[in-house]
Amino acid sequence: MLAPERRSRVDLLAAVAIALVVLLTAGVIWLRSDARGTTSVTATTPATPAESALSVPESLSEAWRAGSGATTAPITVGGAVVTADEGTVTGHDPVTGDEIWHYRRDMPLCGAIGAWNTAVAVYRDRSGCGQVTQLDGSTGSRQAQRNSDADDVVELSEDGTYATSRGSTRMELWRSDLVRTLEYGRVDAPVNPKAQPRTDCALRSSGSSSSRLAVVERCSDEPADRLSVQNPAPKDNTEPEEYGTTVLPDAGDGVRVIAVSGDRTALYLPPAPGGQARIGVYDGSGVLEDQYPVSGDVSPAATATKAGSLFLWWTGSRVTALRTTDFTPAWSFDGALGPGTVMAGEILVPVADGVAVLDQTSGAQTRLIPVHRDIAAPDAGAPVVPSVLGTMVLEQRGDELVALH
Repeated sequence: MLAPERRSRVDLLAAVAIALVVLLTAGVIWLRSDARGTTSVTATTPATPAESALSVPESLSEAWRAGSGATTAPITVGGAVVTADEGTVTGHDPVTGDEIWHYRRDMPLCGAIGAWNTAVAVYRDRSGCGQVTQLDGSTGSRQAQRNSDADDVVELSEDGTYATSRGSTRMELWRSDLVRTLEYGRVDAPVNPKAQPRTDCALRSSGSSSSRLAVVERCSDEPADRLSVQNPAPKDNTEPEEYGTTVLPDAGDGVRVIAVSGDRTALYLPPAPGGQARIGVYDGSGVLEDQYPVSGDVSPAATATKAGSLFLWWTGSRVTALRTTDFTPAWSFDGALGPGTVMAGEILVPVADGVAVLDQTSGAQTRLIPVHRDIAAPDAGAPVVPSVLGTMVLEQRGDELVALH
């Protein structure tokens, strides 16, 4: 028989050393990990979905407010009102403003949007604004997550099917599980270096629908902005599929996407020298179908919201209603502080002395709900962006979210 093996002093010391190395390595990984800098407090009782308002209230007063510097519009998902500020995303009770849940990371918060009944928060690390977390609206529990290469500043948007993160050199589209459906623009380490149709272009504006992505870009070797109409979900997410692309020499500098609906795209076309500003409507291949004159100045902060069968485009001082079917203008309303929203079949638009209630068909003002705001006009040109949750009216005012009841 073989003699039984016995552990020597050297064996014990070696085992202790290995254990110490493993513990030290685990400690270093934890210290550098995202988990160490993350706090997630989920809801004890999930938020309750709000019932739709049956009528527009006769009066409105402030119920609560909270800082939300990382959002550009109110986020209402899963029955909660969500704010995003200084690294923290918070779900609030819509009536009281009390915290239901929060998610915090020790890194800068690039932005947050509501999509697919969840809140999507984007944080910045050394690779740009590419740390993405999806949070259940009612509980704050983490859903999907992803890490992407990105620019240091991005704009976030969603169309109901896809979410878009666009920087000045690179953009991505994600589906509801945060799987990337398209990357466009700068690619640091391309598997196929010829996959992108153009290089050295600045991405200036974009918009999407379930079937089309419209991108306005300025390339270094071209005299004017270019419109590219693409598939938002090509077979290979690294190889964009263009339906059509065209340079826009008859427009001035600053072309922007107003909205995309179906396979049509509405662009704001600034006036070229001697010309007039227009709304240009392009088909699914990027061919101009119709155009409509735009009077007055248009703010760089102009924005559009969807309200039922209309897009409500705020130009800086007025709201122009565009039909979602073909982008034909339906009506305009002057004196607006921001775009509108829909409540109980009527349009609510923020104005200097309150909230104007408009007829959805004609745009005629039927009454005014007085609201006192501590701003005389939009801060630095930024709009007051309204939204509705149940009987509550929410307004994004600069870096704050204000709830009215």
